[in-house]
Amino acid sequence: MTPLRDEVTDAAYALGWGVVRKMPERTARLMFAALADRTWHRHGRGVRQLERNLCRVLGKDAVDDEVRILSKKVLRSYFRYWFEVFRLPEYDRRRIVGRMRVTGEKKIFANLDAGRGVILALPHMGNYEQAGAWLVHSGYPFTTVAERLKPESLFDRFVEFRESLGMEVLAHKGASAFGRLAQRLRAGRPVCLVVDRDLTETGVDVEFFGATARMPAVSAALALQTGAALIPVTLWYEGEYWAARVHEEIRVPDGGGRQEKIQAMTQELARVFEQGIAAHPEDWHMLQKVWVDDLERSP
Repeated sequence: MTPLRDEVTDAAYALGWGVVRKMPERTARLMFAALADRTWHRHGRGVRQLERNLCRVLGKDAVDDEVRILSKKVLRSYFRYWFEVFRLPEYDRRRIVGRMRVTGEKKIFANLDAGRGVILALPHMGNYEQAGAWLVHSGYPFTTVAERLKPESLFDRFVEFRESLGMEVLAHKGASAFGRLAQRLRAGRPVCLVVDRDLTETGVDVEFFGATARMPAVSAALALQTGAALIPVTLWYEGEYWAARVHEEIRVPDGGGRQEKIQAMTQELARVFEQGIAAHPEDWHMLQKVWVDDLERSP
């Protein structure tokens, strides 16, 4: 980004948290739905990449009417996510917990109550910010990481937002972040990571919807190093409700070396994400490149 674009982007987010959160809810919701439709009609680079991703999910060779209709639903879901991000600080515990429909959550709480750390690994689905707030309001504050954004003031805004919801937030780059996450897990605390797109350049290749994709190895590496439970979670929307499924723990394989175990665990994580995304493709907000073929075509 140029310095001017940085300033404009930062100002837009500041406006979101300062104004959208105070607007009448119906007005703001309609505004974001209209913005989603406008973005879809413009068919920019992000939407085109989204549709290429959806072709992988649906097993299609090219974008057709079904993919276009689905991409419009994804944009509506994605802009709902942003509408809710800007308004989450206004939501009280009753709304955050009362409108959450979750299955399998007892396996999270049982591990934590026994003093064992838990790594909750999620894709970019539904509203993972709200899911984090639900976990905090359930009595389990956690640690997460945030992408280092430009300008720095924008990164600070996201950190402040997430910390206001009760999360501990670390910048995602560097060995120090990994070490601090490991410390939290050894102390029996939860860590939440969104891990369906590699930002580290040290990810591993996995089979994902029939093609090779690159995903972060960090969740498997943390589980291997600390003994924490690696538990995938998939998210979606159900009308006015938020929904989540807590899947079975991905256990460390008995055989193989460290890298082989990380590879196998990350592959299993990709398999679980496949199930969740295939069930709710309209709520997978992936407008970036995930598959290796796309990454290799990048300039």
